[in-house]
Amino acid sequence: MLNATEIAKAAESLHQAERDRKQIGLLSLKHPEMTVDDAYAIQAALVRRKRDDGHRIIGWKIGLTSNAMQQALGIDTPDSGVLFDNMLFDDGASIPADRFIQPRVEAEIAFIMKTGLKGPRVNIVQVLNATDYVMPALEILDSRIVRTDPKTKKARILVDAIADNAANGGLILGGRAVRPDTVDMRWMGAIVSRNAVIEETGLAAGVLNHPARGIAWLANRLAQCGDAIEPGQIVLSGSFIRTLEARNGDTIVADFGAYGSVSCHFA
Repeated sequence: MLNATEIAKAAESLHQAERDRKQIGLLSLKHPEMTVDDAYAIQAALVRRKRDDGHRIIGWKIGLTSNAMQQALGIDTPDSGVLFDNMLFDDGASIPADRFIQPRVEAEIAFIMKTGLKGPRVNIVQVLNATDYVMPALEILDSRIVRTDPKTKKARILVDAIADNAANGGLILGGRAVRPDTVDMRWMGAIVSRNAVIEETGLAAGVLNHPARGIAWLANRLAQCGDAIEPGQIVLSGSFIRTLEARNGDTIVADFGAYGSVSCHFA
């Protein structure tokens, strides 16, 4: 377990990396003994630092929800991070070139909560009852930690991602808002293009078999540290496509068919 000083220093280094747009080295390499609990403690300290800067929490994101991603990292659980007000962009927005370090984009379904959810033992039915509506979303990922250490070639692992607020960068909501009892979310999907070239397609069933299952997981995880999903919050349920690199000049469009589309442009 890391001590309080190590946790605070790690959080401050991540906060500074975001401001400077300069990645830091692997925390898992600096602290080989680092646990998942340590990583969430660093994330919590980072969140407090952001709130001290005046940023407001607007929700949560869930990551690593697909079997393919979990198998690639050798894990069997998702991760989560916190969404802030300065992360939310308008549909069709132009993302400033100096905003992120190495942005990547994922397509997913956003849940907008009508009532709160507090674990433990939250299930899918409770999630659906607590949801006001769902809608198409793009998530922008941006890691403040290097993907691979240049000397050892060691790759970033789960604890690095969690500490770095699950690589949160931004989110865009678009398309149609749909009541959860009017749609089979497992069959919601998207055709995702970059500069009018189709790069990925997928269905939301790829997210833990049902995207609401991730929301239940989140509520139950948060209960372990005395937290909960609040009414009105946005929850990104996890990507059902491969992550796309977003280069300067790229326009990303996710076409959700009958549920509309959501897009952004990277200047």
